[in-house]
Amino acid sequence: MPQSRTLLRGRGSQDSGKVGMVELFFDLVFVFAVTQLSHSLLADLSLQGAAHVALLMVAVWWVWIFTSWVTNWLDPERIAIRVGLFVLMVAGLLLSASIPHAFTDRGLLFAGAYVFMQVGRSAYAIWAVRGEPPGLSRNFQRILLWMLFSGVFWISGALLEGHQRLACWALALGIELVSPSVFFWVPGLGASTLKDWNVEGNHMAERCGLFVIIALGESLLVTGATFAQQSLSLEGFAAFLTAVLGSIALWWIYFDSGAERAHHRIAHSNDPGRQARMAYTYLHLLIIAGVIVSAVADELVLVHPGHVSQAAVVTIMGGPFLFLLGCALFKWVMSDRPLPPFSHLGGLALLLMLLGAALAQVFSALALGALTTLILIIVAAWEAASLRPKV
Repeated sequence: MPQSRTLLRGRGSQDSGKVGMVELFFDLVFVFAVTQLSHSLLADLSLQGAAHVALLMVAVWWVWIFTSWVTNWLDPERIAIRVGLFVLMVAGLLLSASIPHAFTDRGLLFAGAYVFMQVGRSAYAIWAVRGEPPGLSRNFQRILLWMLFSGVFWISGALLEGHQRLACWALALGIELVSPSVFFWVPGLGASTLKDWNVEGNHMAERCGLFVIIALGESLLVTGATFAQQSLSLEGFAAFLTAVLGSIALWWIYFDSGAERAHHRIAHSNDPGRQARMAYTYLHLLIIAGVIVSAVADELVLVHPGHVSQAAVVTIMGGPFLFLLGCALFKWVMSDRPLPPFSHLGGLALLLMLLGAALAQVFSALALGALTTLILIIVAAWEAASLRPKV
């Protein structure tokens, strides 16, 4: 297809991997989605509530990352692709609005919006790449068939209730999570190849980094809004400071060196599709989950600094643990190290050592929050010191 008519993103130029304003505008929908997820978890800290939010969070990430893959191939500065993103924004708002009641009376709205985004985007991509090399079109055809298959279970689950809905949706999500690992194999169409996943590494790295910023921004929003509603006290200010320092430490661990090194590696890789699949599509899910759970923990510490339940303990410690685990694996697969960073492994070990005393409720919520924040600061300082150039 002539360059003037193609809807594909350019490759090789300095601006080809730049994230456009329309993509940032699209991401605003997911600021709302992350807020809905954290509020839903805070409202129900039971095992069932955690399972519901975990499934919804993975679904939100999955629809966002699949859209990022598509805009990695297609140029969002083209009017046709931009209009498609706006349509997805409307569906995304409906999906986000239904999150708190997805397992009650708004299940069909959530499932319908989700399936529309996954199936509609894939079908639109097939139209957008007409006339391009056939491998790209067949790739989207395979993805569409997988999304149609999982969509049956999303809609079926919405018509069920309780545990049946959870099981059906978990099956639907499992189908989608498996699909990239088997290269979207379809009888008669075969499987995709990594050559079909010739991603723009700069764009993929920046997109995922921006979603981490979205999640961290929601954490700061929760901290500021909750503190503003509290009466001024020394304990409240300590909880506020603990939450803010914790968010700063999360930012430092991800962005100080790891994100930039990974960005450079995928941008200069001969196999960016494999790295984009493992490091950015799968492993970033743990990182985002860690930030969201940490935001819930910050609110728990701010509202009840002197009291802690076992559910609160798991939340306060679970956020940093998921985040460090995700970052450790991300930095490991995006480097030539034989093991994940020792600073991160050390932080995970300290959290596990702290867990026993925390479950015995030896610490208040504030003390436990302060200790987990201290561990995050230690990890950040340890890594920064280890990477400092030797004189």
